[in-house]
Amino acid sequence: QVQLVESGGGEVQPGGSLAISCAASGFTVTDLAIGWFRQAPGKERDWVSCIGSVTVSHSPYYRDSVKGRFTISRDKTENKVTLQMDNLGPEDTGVYYCATDEYYTDCAGIITGIVDVWGQGTTVTVSS
Repeated sequence: QVQLVESGGGEVQPGGSLAISCAASGFTVTDLAIGWFRQAPGKERDWVSCIGSVTVSHSPYYRDSVKGRFTISRDKTENKVTLQMDNLGPEDTGVYYCATDEYYTDCAGIITGIVDVWGQGTTVTVSS
């Protein structure tokens, strides 16, 4: 059974850094595309970043608001995907979810948010 479990959320001051992880089971993180989504308070869930399988050349992807600040990476040994977030601002506050789908090796489908598997989410709060 394909499952995802996020960890690493917390509270950080503006300008700070935080790394959140998505541990996978039931599949290998090199085989499928995995995306990170964010749901800010009172807003819809939006994609933030995505990394395709190792067979995909054009990857990773970032939404414009996080480019240059967030870095997505994959660890095959620990079978997890990590989102390193630097220079955080209050606008980055929200619940972060990782997601995947057994039919998607590239990010085109993942970033639509119409996917089969979601983690439970981890909360990131950026506040002074």
